[in-house]
Amino acid sequence: MIYEQPTSADPKSTAAKNGRFGFSEKLVVLHDPHSLEVESIASLRNQLVGKHLQDGKRSLAICGATAGVGVTFVASNLAVAMAQAGVHTLLLDCNLREPSLDEYFLSEEPMRGLSDYLASDQDSELALINPDVIPNLSIMFSGSPTEQAQRLLSKTRFQTLIENCVRSFDLTIVDCPPASSSADTRRIAALVRHALVIARKDHSYLSDMRRLITDLQTDRANVIGSFLNVVD
Repeated sequence: MIYEQPTSADPKSTAAKNGRFGFSEKLVVLHDPHSLEVESIASLRNQLVGKHLQDGKRSLAICGATAGVGVTFVASNLAVAMAQAGVHTLLLDCNLREPSLDEYFLSEEPMRGLSDYLASDQDSELALINPDVIPNLSIMFSGSPTEQAQRLLSKTRFQTLIENCVRSFDLTIVDCPPASSSADTRRIAALVRHALVIARKDHSYLSDMRRLITDLQTDRANVIGSFLNVVD
């Protein structure tokens, strides 16, 4: 599946709002629904609904070998497209080091999220999941960036969170950090169990892609396919 990532949008654009959040123009599914990019996202959604969800699979980690390949772009737009199709969807930002989901779903206040939940035994997961950001779409943001990501993601509390989310939502989509920057993605994908790998034209190396897929499969994650990101 091929899509193009928009290049001219201001990430702080708030042309669309729901009262609590603004939506960046990077969310092309909302801002440019008749574009080729959205057709590609819709085609992926249909494949996932017709195969992945039909087979009882309720989770998907979006992974990239290196930074800048469009992982958050795919995760965010796919989550919106799923919600629009009536799939009860959770979008979970697991990039605890350099999160960017807040460049897509905009809030005037910093959003507490996963890092805060994992660092404390006091917070309830429900308190940090933002329900109905749009109908059928809930989001847990990354929270405060941290250099303790590996330690936090290794906690049993994270595994329990993933299990609860998979039970509670039709589909849990996980935005993963670049695999080249840490071992975080391998830990995340192993728990999420199913992974989609993102590549970018003139940016990704085939050797990096193969290494990532091999690593994910070694950790017993089911790699369901790959996406090629074509940027003008």
